[in-house]
Amino acid sequence: MTPVELEQRLAQLPNQPGVYLMKDKQGRVLYVGKAVNLANRVRSYFNPGTSDRRAFVALLDRLLGSLETLVVSSEKEALLLENELIKKHRPRFNVQWRDDKQFLCLRLSGEHRFPRLEMVRRPRRDGARYFGPYASASSIRETVRVVNRFFQLRTCSDHVLESRKRPCLLHQIGRCPAPCVLPIAPADYQRNVEAVALFLEGRSGPLLENLRGRMKAASAKLEFEEAARLRDQVIAIERSVERQAIATTEAIDQDVFGLFREGDRITLYSLFVRGGRITGGQAHHFQSEFPDDELVTSFVNQYYADDAFVPKEVLLAGSPNEPEALAELLSERKGERVRVLVPQRGEKTELVKLASKNAERAFSERKRSADEVAQTLERLKERLHLSKLPRRMECFDISHFQGAALVGSQVSSFDTEPDPSRYRHYKLKTVVGNDDFASMHEVLTRRLTRGLEDQDLPDLIVIDGGKGQLASAWAAMRDVGVEGVDLVSLAKSRELDSPAPDVQQDRSPERVFVVGRKDPIVLPQTSPELFALTRLRDEAHRFAITFQRKLNRKRGLSSALDEVPGVGAGRRTALLSHFGSLKRVREASIEELAEVDGVGPAVAERLHAYLHAPKVRSSEAREDDAIRLASLDDAGGA
Repeated sequence: MTPVELEQRLAQLPNQPGVYLMKDKQGRVLYVGKAVNLANRVRSYFNPGTSDRRAFVALLDRLLGSLETLVVSSEKEALLLENELIKKHRPRFNVQWRDDKQFLCLRLSGEHRFPRLEMVRRPRRDGARYFGPYASASSIRETVRVVNRFFQLRTCSDHVLESRKRPCLLHQIGRCPAPCVLPIAPADYQRNVEAVALFLEGRSGPLLENLRGRMKAASAKLEFEEAARLRDQVIAIERSVERQAIATTEAIDQDVFGLFREGDRITLYSLFVRGGRITGGQAHHFQSEFPDDELVTSFVNQYYADDAFVPKEVLLAGSPNEPEALAELLSERKGERVRVLVPQRGEKTELVKLASKNAERAFSERKRSADEVAQTLERLKERLHLSKLPRRMECFDISHFQGAALVGSQVSSFDTEPDPSRYRHYKLKTVVGNDDFASMHEVLTRRLTRGLEDQDLPDLIVIDGGKGQLASAWAAMRDVGVEGVDLVSLAKSRELDSPAPDVQQDRSPERVFVVGRKDPIVLPQTSPELFALTRLRDEAHRFAITFQRKLNRKRGLSSALDEVPGVGAGRRTALLSHFGSLKRVREASIEELAEVDGVGPAVAERLHAYLHAPKVRSSEAREDDAIRLASLDDAGGA
């Protein structure tokens, strides 16, 4: 947009509330904003003395292609429209709350004769009562466990309730009165429903008073079982109340938002207060150059969209833009009045301070974790002499079963964290027999060929194995013509020969082989760098084994024991039952094999000899291995 076009467009802006969209020269939305007065707000971006220091504001003269506005009738409508447009266009320079997870709530149905308590993620305006949200699944499970044990509401669905012919197991263990088949008075059941509502609302005083009165009345009538059940309810509620932290003297629902930031890195922490008691909280991390007041308003607007639970009060840190409009919008979403406050004194100020303290703690933990990952990758690059920082790593492994069912696996990580979306299985197509080197060459060739076509290659490839596997992988890279990708192999730790039978065997360290280096690199065995590699290697092994076992089940491969002369179905079953697996059968001594029922010394000796017979490879295979191993030492100059 030229300066003349911009001046003309600014002159046409209305002095009304609304939303403005800044677009680039390709028509993509860069930024969505709201304003009480569109003309004044949009012009402020282009004033020479503007105090707005966000990076994109200084670049608008180069980025801006067009400017679009939508006029609405109030600030509340502007907030609502801004939220919808941000979700629709996902502008580059807007704050976007990307966590679309909804917290768990408890729903107590209101219309059924025998209501039930169920866990949901989206509260609806359906006449039911909702309690929560709960920040963790464990806390909501504990709450449901207490309710089911001591208040005995049904847990089955309406369909099951109507179709059941006899009481279920929960009735037999005293957790449900079985209204599905037994003549339960709705008034008695409703009394339990009201008790559950009081319990979940945190109104323990009236609830305990009511239960103690009922307990005494039942005892006076000599109804001792009912009195004991009510006593257990009282004890459970008293223990639950002891674990809850009292936050305010007002028994209302509140969400408290605290903020902590360093530069453009921000953490907002939402603290949940239900019935005057703190029930949990959640941290939200993102990057933005927005000023605090605009950031809080935009975040809260998006946070309560899509049927999220809206409390009676929202307490905010700082001075958000248009708190009245935000309160009006939230009141409309909830269906009753909601107050949005920025407390300056008293217990509500302490709640905001507590939320901000949690935000700072969550920020520090996240920052420390990110710094540790960066340091780990930097040390990995330095110690393995890599050409680049190995942010994206891929590891490959080969698995087989008795020389058959050859498969390969590819697992991936980004910044040392697993990336399951990039996991792949490979069925070997050209390799016959148990040839790990040829198998690795085929798998790497297929992966790298596809990677070149899609321009999708990792920073580092890790091979499960030693020099031979590394040579095969290096040959595949040269054959395909891949450059700029680092390659290493990770050899497993192994037991070393012990000087005496009664001395505990030592293990060799995990070793990393690098192309062009004769000797392996031994990383500190407790270092985070080695942990990142071994975790990736172990995941590749697990992924390959899982796939290979799946194929074996499909093909119905017979046990290797079937091939041993003199070992039939009976002895095979006895051996596997005694040792638990074919691997342990193979590791057993002749004496241990002979101890199995039905297996004598002669069969044990024959079985042991068969399972430990050396696999004879062809002269061509041995020659290929020698060529691959020799090429490893020459790789640096290739």
